[in-house]
Amino acid sequence: MSQLPDSARKASVEVDSFLSRAAKVPAPSEGRGRLIFALDATMSRQPTWDMAQSLQQRMFTEAEALGGLDVQLVYFRGLAECRASRFVSQGVGLAAVMSKIDCRGGNTQIEKVLRHARDEAKAAPVGALVFVGDAMEENADRLCAIAGELALRGVKAFMFHEGGDAQAAAAFQEIARLTGGAYAAFDAGAPKKLASLLGAAAAYAAGGFAALEAQAKKGNVDAKLLIEQMGKRG
Repeated sequence: MSQLPDSARKASVEVDSFLSRAAKVPAPSEGRGRLIFALDATMSRQPTWDMAQSLQQRMFTEAEALGGLDVQLVYFRGLAECRASRFVSQGVGLAAVMSKIDCRGGNTQIEKVLRHARDEAKAAPVGALVFVGDAMEENADRLCAIAGELALRGVKAFMFHEGGDAQAAAAFQEIARLTGGAYAAFDAGAPKKLASLLGAAAAYAAGGFAALEAQAKKGNVDAKLLIEQMGKRG
């Protein structure tokens, strides 16, 4: 497994103390859950963007029986564009937003995504942040620090990673660890993998850990993967 640079490891040590406090924040369990669905929309992401658009309804379907789910789309692309939709309660609304967006070249803006999720959680509880991307071109120290802030707000980051970029893998794993969330890799050629990951994360956002365990009992192997990671920090 690749290692973060020394500076990033130092940053993660500084925010490790957040984990014990964050672990005391209750998981979402009542009413409608709120999930932030964030995607890298830079040029390399077009195939996965199209796939995510076709699969996003899975999140609502899995959460419906648990009281429902409100989802906000956040994306970045180009040189400095990072936007967020309103929260929507139906997959049709989210699909309409996604259908109007095309991918454009640019660098990653994960820090903006994390800051946005933190600010949304200040306004009202957010059960989970789901991020789908393939690269990380930013300062890992800063990302780790904001991940610690998310942990204090009870926001667990589910970092879903396409491809084999080692630097991205290390950073995504650390963000997931610091927030008490989970990391998983997937291949754009296997849409069922991303579909099950999205369904599992949505179940958690709507119904907490018990809902995620229910997904695992139904045979969702990716739910089991997320539980294994999250359970080790419980």
